[in-house]
Amino acid sequence: MATPRQSRIERRLAAIPTAGMRRRDIIVLLASFIFPSPFPLRAQPGIPVIGLLCGRSAEDSAHLVAAFRQGLKESGYVEGKNVAIEFGWARYQYDQLPALATDLVRRSVAVIVAIADPSALAAKAVTTTTPIVFLAGEDPVQFGLVAGLNRPGGNLTGVSVLSGALTAKQLQLLRELVPKADLVAHLVNPSNPRTESDMRELEAAARPIGVQVLVLNASTESGLDEAFGTLVEHRASALLVQADPFFNSQPYQIAAQAARQAVPAIYSRSEFAAAGGLMSYGSSLVDAWRLTGVYAGRILKGDKPSDLPVQQSTRVELVINLKTAKTLGLTIPLPLLGRADEVIE
Repeated sequence: MATPRQSRIERRLAAIPTAGMRRRDIIVLLASFIFPSPFPLRAQPGIPVIGLLCGRSAEDSAHLVAAFRQGLKESGYVEGKNVAIEFGWARYQYDQLPALATDLVRRSVAVIVAIADPSALAAKAVTTTTPIVFLAGEDPVQFGLVAGLNRPGGNLTGVSVLSGALTAKQLQLLRELVPKADLVAHLVNPSNPRTESDMRELEAAARPIGVQVLVLNASTESGLDEAFGTLVEHRASALLVQADPFFNSQPYQIAAQAARQAVPAIYSRSEFAAAGGLMSYGSSLVDAWRLTGVYAGRILKGDKPSDLPVQQSTRVELVINLKTAKTLGLTIPLPLLGRADEVIE
């Protein structure tokens, strides 16, 4: 007796005209129904394929992928026309990145685009020959991705963004709004390879002005609840949230937690201010993804990673949410408002 799955396959085959087809072609067609590929079919045979490896999820990255495609277009490549993209989304499960990177290498993609330090490190660990274009923190040399910024060497190059280098400025902005803040909580993801350096940056900025730092660790949604519980328990005066892919996927949840506890907070991505967070100051991810697309296109045209200097995306944005400030009873100083790139009313 045929199973429901077999019946579906038989019905689909019956609807396909097989007259004149070779036996081998029919077998391949049947196999495609039984063992479907987890990746979408490539747009055209023979066109180059980019493998994009990222710790984020597809659902919250559509605007960033659009920026990446724009960068490719600036280099003369349009997805579905003369290039294809296969995506490896880890969905914030960083331990999945090595397997995803290995699979992209096995599929012989022309170039791997690795978004954020964990993805770049995973890709570097599995291939020394496939070109890799990374989007990483501001010091890819320190993390062992390249030998130097001007002459990367090896099979990697890419774009770096300001992150830890902005921590001191973020603390300064918080103190402008809350001058008496003497205990600042620092929400970090312990699985992020940049966490130790980010904490050192904040400690170095806080010590001279007499501010104590309370480190809050979280890498899951339940961990966020525990972290905010610790913040309340220690009565932290303000909150600084690390630039991290997992946190960036939770702007509404984190902003809501901060609002619930009435704690002034600063973030590294503008999505948080748009979601109700008080203030954000950080690199433009949209611009960084676009630049990464430009570099991927140059690799496809024949440039070698070792000859392309690491670019730095220097565009930073200050966004202030006046509605949230009013709810918290804070008055934004006029000079600070004047420096804002965007004010949400």
